[in-house]
Amino acid sequence: MLLGNLKKMSVSAPSGQVQYSLNLGDENVALNDLLGKKISLSLSGDIHCVHCGRQTKKSFNQGFCFPCFKKLAACDTCIMSPEKCHFHLGTCREPEWGEKYCMQDHYVYLANSSGLKVGITRGDQLPTRWIDQGATQARALFRVNNRRMSGLVETLFKTQVADKTNWRNMLKGSAAELDLEYEQERLIGLLYEGLDALQNEFGLQSITDLSDENETHQFTYPVLDYPTKVTSLNGDKTPDIEGVLMGIKGQYWMLDTGVINIRKYTGYQASFSF
Repeated sequence: MLLGNLKKMSVSAPSGQVQYSLNLGDENVALNDLLGKKISLSLSGDIHCVHCGRQTKKSFNQGFCFPCFKKLAACDTCIMSPEKCHFHLGTCREPEWGEKYCMQDHYVYLANSSGLKVGITRGDQLPTRWIDQGATQARALFRVNNRRMSGLVETLFKTQVADKTNWRNMLKGSAAELDLEYEQERLIGLLYEGLDALQNEFGLQSITDLSDENETHQFTYPVLDYPTKVTSLNGDKTPDIEGVLMGIKGQYWMLDTGVINIRKYTGYQASFSF
């Protein structure tokens, strides 16, 4: 049995085959090897902030205590809505953090998880971001020079395509395969005037079109059987969770007893056995 504070699962995708590891304190377990086996996860009720380590009764923004949630730039509203980034106004909660994480190249991408969606991420988060969303296909559209610009481009694309994953549909199986190169050309054709307007305002180097140098990435997840009905397991109400591991996709475990979002319980003290 392993004991420690939960973190989101680590992922890798050699040749597109997704591999998962459970991170519990300083220990990690290769989860792909446990497919078809009975596993058990017990949450003790103790939650520790992933930033400062203090004990907290409730987790905010997937692992933070309330004081850190209120003061950290990583928890500001512009993280969820990057077009609202206010670094350029001099009002960033933590300018040094913003310089490191926001004022660097980001990517705007198309992905296919529960269907076509647009998203953004830092360059050092690829392909992790795609896998965490359960994408079976993904393709970068543009490289932009900061987080705010990625949000402005994403907002433009949201007029034509979703920016959210339907997690229930994602867990019911692989979405029908799409021609993401065709979708890229189609959407740019519809939105070129808005893209030109952004480049006129922020400079030609602010947005780099990756159409000619990009590829569509394909991912296969470790799943024995997808659920026909998605039943969510709530670790706060039912702290002792067990079942046969039928699959892993995104940051979800699919057990024969239901599904659980492991990332939701970041910072929770837990024990794990198999």
